[in-house]
Amino acid sequence: MFSLSELAPLNQHQNQCKLLKPWWEVFMDYLGVLMLLASVLACTEQLSRDKLLCIPLDPHAGQSSSPSDNMEEQITSQPSTSTTPTINSQPQGRRTNLVYQQYVYISQVCYHDALPFCSRFFPYMALMQSLVLVTSGSFWLHFPHTSARIEHFLTILSKCCESPWTSQALFHAAQQDTAQETNVTYQCVPLHSSSYFLSMNASIDSSMFENHDPQRDVSLDKNDGEQARALFEKVRKFRSHNENSTVIYQVYLAQTVFKLFLVVLIGCYTIPLLSSFSFSLNCEAEEQGLVGYSSFQCIHVLSSLLRNLLLAYMSLLGVYGLLNLYTLGWILHSALRQFSFPSVKDASSLKEFPDLRNDLAFLLHMLDQYDPLLVQRLSVFLSPLSEHPLGEDSLERSWGEEQLRAQVTVDTEGSSRLTLVALPRIPSAVYTLSHLHVLRLELITDARFTAQLSNMSSLRELHLYHCSAAIAPGALSVLQDRLEVLHLTFSHPSQLPRWVHCLRGLQQLHLSGHLYSEGVARSWALGSLRQLHHLRVLVIYSMLQRIPGELCEVASTLVRLEIHNEGTRLLAQSGLKRLFGLTEVLLQDCQLERLPSALTALTNLCSLDLQHNRLRTLEEIGGLSQLHHLSNLRLAYNQIVALPPCISVLQKLKLLDLANNQLHSVPLALFTLRGLQKLLLSGNLLQHLPGEVRALQSLTELDVSGNRLESLPSELFSGCLKLRVLNASHNYLRSLPRGVGALTEVHRLDLRSNSLEELPCELVHCSGLCGGGLLVEDWLYLSLPLLKSLSQEVLATSGGKDA
Repeated sequence: MFSLSELAPLNQHQNQCKLLKPWWEVFMDYLGVLMLLASVLACTEQLSRDKLLCIPLDPHAGQSSSPSDNMEEQITSQPSTSTTPTINSQPQGRRTNLVYQQYVYISQVCYHDALPFCSRFFPYMALMQSLVLVTSGSFWLHFPHTSARIEHFLTILSKCCESPWTSQALFHAAQQDTAQETNVTYQCVPLHSSSYFLSMNASIDSSMFENHDPQRDVSLDKNDGEQARALFEKVRKFRSHNENSTVIYQVYLAQTVFKLFLVVLIGCYTIPLLSSFSFSLNCEAEEQGLVGYSSFQCIHVLSSLLRNLLLAYMSLLGVYGLLNLYTLGWILHSALRQFSFPSVKDASSLKEFPDLRNDLAFLLHMLDQYDPLLVQRLSVFLSPLSEHPLGEDSLERSWGEEQLRAQVTVDTEGSSRLTLVALPRIPSAVYTLSHLHVLRLELITDARFTAQLSNMSSLRELHLYHCSAAIAPGALSVLQDRLEVLHLTFSHPSQLPRWVHCLRGLQQLHLSGHLYSEGVARSWALGSLRQLHHLRVLVIYSMLQRIPGELCEVASTLVRLEIHNEGTRLLAQSGLKRLFGLTEVLLQDCQLERLPSALTALTNLCSLDLQHNRLRTLEEIGGLSQLHHLSNLRLAYNQIVALPPCISVLQKLKLLDLANNQLHSVPLALFTLRGLQKLLLSGNLLQHLPGEVRALQSLTELDVSGNRLESLPSELFSGCLKLRVLNASHNYLRSLPRGVGALTEVHRLDLRSNSLEELPCELVHCSGLCGGGLLVEDWLYLSLPLLKSLSQEVLATSGGKDA
């Protein structure tokens, strides 16, 4: 354990960006300063001292004589006319007859004509190069797309290190290190022997916190807890925003490549110039008309100094390039593989290939190179040792008994319901809701039921939406005796809890997920449902290719089977033959093209729902004659073009739904079903409704909306006197028969979107339409002067909004 005083202070007066500068960056900064000093010294010498000194050569010297011999030979020159008296002796040497200004002039001319390029401009080039290298060294810290993220990261780091929750987590860590016995399992990514990082996806054994006493361990006040929770939320947002981003990494990589390229470029054109530095040189000034001489011997007094400065500058530049090579290798190879952060959106994936070069990992690497203690303190803050007590405290404060009771709702059946979404665990206050009937848990991280579940005496229904729930032995016995309905939503069969097959009192089981029949037996066998002796309803939302044969294990108790196949074709339906106890079958979105022959074996079948399939013909419907109890047949949303006459064999039918098909007509055999009470033919292509419809004297609901009917048969109103609901909207009706007044029991008549010009006065006898049961356009009420009171009442109740 270490205190915060041992770390580098994080305050507003300190340049926090240096926390992200590793040793090589600091070393390169110093090298850049040294190169800058060397170039400034060279420029200072170049500007402050004489650059070149030149002496004219003797034009009468022999060709074999070298310029140095001419300068060293002793020549006595006597003046032609001398007015100066001889004092001691005659002067020795060669008289040039040049004044000081002429020497200065020649030195300047030779400086620009004879002095090599590197000797003149190397100091200025070195200064510019040093400035570019120093500027580019910190570009990634000040680039607009990176500086904001870096500042945000440093702010979070400062707050994490100063948080009281971190100190408490360090205390727990020290206790565990000394105890040697711990049940905590971290998903760690080792950094080195002295520092490590604990992933935020770390899993922790709940037994460590089973006997956790918040009053004993959590001694921080409410404000500290709220600040820590806000900080955790900032960390999560920053992490989710930066795990899919590589802006900082790319900018730093580009900066390193640029500096390395600049070093190589400088070395390529500077090293050959080393041989160009010379102390003496010849100059052909071609200014004989001004000075009387054309050739001069010059010396460059700064050549030796500039050459030494160039060698020092190139040595520093070489070290600078080697550091850039090391940085490039660090970026591309080993260092960034020490941290691993699985992506948030792929957290549920079985095969995770984490991005090893995201911005968050890169910043942590840079921070670790500066001070591993800071990374360790940050990792402790993000570990379960810090987050779990904070989550416990936050959960209990936010979801107390009063808050949970306020979230409870009551449905139409009088059952109380509670829904909890995206919580770290189940609040302990839930177990105090003894009156709760339905509990729905969605995306609960640690859905663990304890023995306190026995206090929920009214719990009968449980929903688990993507929750891998664990259960204590004491809670399992409670669910075995009380739970009646269970809804499970999952993405893979392996996520289904193993304790489901032990719920011997379960009556309804709803499964929603990719439950393919080939993998069921290996992951979560439906055959294990044979232990559910009271299971009566099984609902599956999946993509099955066949009816699972394992369902025969619950054939004796199962009475209702629903399969919503999400558009996947159900190839094999033979498994239905073994489910002899079924009374209700629903096969939707199964891409069925014919009626399954296996249905004939279900002699107890009362309701058959084959909506949303691809049925085109019903020739096999005669085989359903053995189903003596079939009363409901739903075939809506198919492609049926005609009804076969054998439809008459279904004499027990009470409901026939053929809506949204392609029927052009209905056979007369349909009207032999004397017990039919509901006939739904909406959304077809019917142009005529036969008068034989009068035979359906038990009919209470008729829906022919969305067809092409131009009239309704008068026999409908004389024979079907029990009709209570008639929907003929969205047709081409021009008039309504006068016999409509015989429907004294009708309470809903929908005639909207037709071509009616008036309404018959006989509607006054349909007293059940009062109160908004008549649905027509508003202006049609004006055609009923004798029914003014009726129209006013209808308009007052409906407000014309249904027109």
